[in-house]
Amino acid sequence: MELHGKSIIGSKTAISDGSRSFYAVTAATGEKLSPLFHEATTAEADEALSLAEVAFREYQRQPADKVAAFLDQIGDEIMRLGDELIQRANAETALPETRLIGERTRTVGQLRMFAELVREGSWVEASIDRALPDRKPLPKPDLRRMLIPLGPVVVFGASNFPFAYSVAGGDTASALAAGNPVVVKGHPAHPGTSELVARAVRAAVEATSMPAGVFSMLQGASNQIGLHMVRHPATKAVGFTGSLNGGRALFDAAAARPEPIPVYAEMGSTNPIFVLPGAIKKNGNSIAEGLIQSVTLGVGQFCTNPGLVFGRQDENWKLFVERAAQLANGTAPGTMLHQGIASRFQEGAGILEAIPGVSLAGKSSVAAGKGCAPALVFTTDAKTFQERNALREELFGPATVLVNCGSIQELEEIARTLPGQLTATIHGTEEDLLQYENLVAILRPKVGRLIFNQFPTGVEVCPSMQHGGPYPASTDSRTTSVGPAAIKRFARPVCFQNFPDAALPVELRNKNLRNIWRLIDNQLTRSDG
Repeated sequence: MELHGKSIIGSKTAISDGSRSFYAVTAATGEKLSPLFHEATTAEADEALSLAEVAFREYQRQPADKVAAFLDQIGDEIMRLGDELIQRANAETALPETRLIGERTRTVGQLRMFAELVREGSWVEASIDRALPDRKPLPKPDLRRMLIPLGPVVVFGASNFPFAYSVAGGDTASALAAGNPVVVKGHPAHPGTSELVARAVRAAVEATSMPAGVFSMLQGASNQIGLHMVRHPATKAVGFTGSLNGGRALFDAAAARPEPIPVYAEMGSTNPIFVLPGAIKKNGNSIAEGLIQSVTLGVGQFCTNPGLVFGRQDENWKLFVERAAQLANGTAPGTMLHQGIASRFQEGAGILEAIPGVSLAGKSSVAAGKGCAPALVFTTDAKTFQERNALREELFGPATVLVNCGSIQELEEIARTLPGQLTATIHGTEEDLLQYENLVAILRPKVGRLIFNQFPTGVEVCPSMQHGGPYPASTDSRTTSVGPAAIKRFARPVCFQNFPDAALPVELRNKNLRNIWRLIDNQLTRSDG
């Protein structure tokens, strides 16, 4: 499929008017990749969002089985792209083809998961409280409540997941599943990949006869077009995965609108690991091996990368640090997603190494080439960690900081002062957990996911997964961006009072035509109302 390098606005391809343009480049060498990509203009963004606003009127009324068929069709169209999609993503991101094939499977699986969720239908949380006209002193009205879609959603593609968190990733899939049109801002680090997937989504729109404006994808290398999309009055919610600075800028722009809207931004985390004395004595070597594998997986370019490790300073901790450093020394540098990320990693590592009291204990022994990052293991003590804010900030890449603590009290004090996180991990024995039970209590309100004797990298797509956490990990710790519960970010409750049965949404009518779970007079049932 020949790429055209332009935005996709509803059923048409944008016509370039000489606005800003840019090339994709190979992550490994910086070589330009054809074609030339044209950044969407504000007029084109306005057109895409106006089309989405019109499409919403029809799309929100589509039967559930038709929406599900649309989601399934998107998955089919993505698979139909075959090797071309994998090869283009590999060139633009340097991610191995095996990783990309797995990520494509996850992306299509997410689409099919939401298709099944929509077909089953209980996600709308239908609740019925029947009238009690004879109740004294006042009669009770008939009240029926369910979730409905918000309206057009703007989604920002992520650099580190060109499929699963991008054009047809989890945010897009969950927003479409809830009944919302989507306008995607493609990531400039992989614009060719974005175009291919966007064309697959458009093919699915046509194959299932969905309204044309239900999906658009805008290209762009600058921040201005994204901010314009967030500020557009048709936009009703935003999904974002990326940096703290980027997510906060979008959040602030959305809050400053005449009509503020929710921004569901997942902005990363240092994902602290606490290695307790019993575990390090019993399994120090294997924990060190698992740590370095986790830190360097995908060249450390995961939002769940463990960037901080805390432990009690003793002889076993010393051996653990030495082993982790040795493993880092033997790990080859890896090519990062793009030159900008590699430059920021190098700059951030330099800042850490220059802090008095911080030592570089381990580093890939092979020199890192252009666009590559070595594995890094830094060490410091609790006092230095508490005094230097730079040590608390995420260094996106294959690096971690091991912090020596002198007592339980120091570990607990550090845990109290940590900002919100996506995850926190504890490695310990059952005896450790008894002795350090207060540590678990301190960590629980600070994270979205608590992990025991495993590592945070790897996010299972299932109903029990929570991917989000207190700020600055995300902008709304009550929601998840992974799993079926993600659909609820793009829906809101509405109550119907005293409506005739025939005028109600099918999910709230007396006869349970969809056989969904409903709360009727405070009893969960699939019975008729």
